[in-house]
Formats: sequence, structure tokens, C-alpha cells
Amino acid sequence: MSERTPVEQKATPAGEHIHMPEPSLLPLINAASLAGAIIFVTLSLWLCAACVIVFLISTVIWIRSAARETAALPLEH
Repeated sequence: MSERTPVEQKATPAGEHIHMPEPSLLPLINAASLAGAIIFVTLSLWLCAACVIVFLISTVIWIRSAARETAALPLEH
């Protein structure tokens, strides 16, 4: 069996900065309201409608905040 010699390579230079979004409760609210709408569609249409309204509002707010964060990034991205 032949013994392989380790190959030394230089590390590549640091790449682009990885952008991480700010912590937010919007995904949790969005998911909970959608789950509530799915559950309440069989129990009460009023509660289902309330969950759908919360879902739509949280979706709009979430999309706007993501667009604001994306617009704030440097042009190089």
C-alpha cells in the first residue's frame, strides 16, 4: 500500500459577507395564523376568517420588511 503525502493548499480568501435577516416574530405569527385558519375552517368560519386576516397582514408586513432589508444592502450584492 502506498502512502499518500498530504497536499497543502492555501485557504481561499474570504468571500462575500453573508447577510442574515434580523430576528423577527413574523414567521411564527404567519405560520400560527395559517395553521389556525386550516384548523378553524371546520369549526368556525368566523375564527377562520380572523386567522386568514392575521395571516394576510403578517405576510404583507413580512414582505415589506424583507424588501427594506434587501434595499439596505450595499450595491455590490
